Amino acid sequence: MQKKYLEIGKIVSVHGIKGEIRVQPWCDSGEFLTEFQELYFQKGEQKLEIESARVQKNIVIMKIKGVDDRNAAQLLRNKILYMDRDDVELEEGSYFIQDLLGLQVVDFDRPEKVYGELVDVTQTGANDVYHIKGEDQKVVLIPAIPDVIQEIDLAQGIMKITPLKGLFEETEEVRE
Repeated sequence: MQKKYLEIGKIVSVHGIKGEIRVQPWCDSGEFLTEFQELYFQKGEQKLEIESARVQKNIVIMKIKGVDDRNAAQLLRNKILYMDRDDVELEEGSYFIQDLLGLQVVDFDRPEKVYGELVDVTQTGANDVYHIKGEDQKVVLIPAIPDVIQEIDLAQGIMKITPLKGLFEETEEVRE
């Protein structure tokens, strides 16, 4: 089951004296974080009204309604901000990273061949890199590119891949 509220950033410090906070975005870009009118604390239990948000280098400067001075803002340090997944419509073929974590990764041509579980995602800029942990606890990194990622089925909890030569020892045979 997909979570309704997803982590989107962390409050790392205060900004100025008027209650603004500095947020480290945990999403594709700081610009994405600035699009929200409402965010949440405590996995959706506490709604926040966002008065303003702007990007400054790799941080988002944000003003939350009711937080009007530096002392009030200071109390929010290290809190996690959440978004409601219903507030965003993803493009076809795009996924929230939190939905991908935990997927079982199998071979596209031989679904009985299990490579492991998707345990982390690194965003490199060019393409994401998926961290697949096998039964032997070894982590293999695979590029999230169309040549490798063939199918993602969130309902079934499965990602089907065609690994590049050499990614997994068992796949040393050439796929053409």
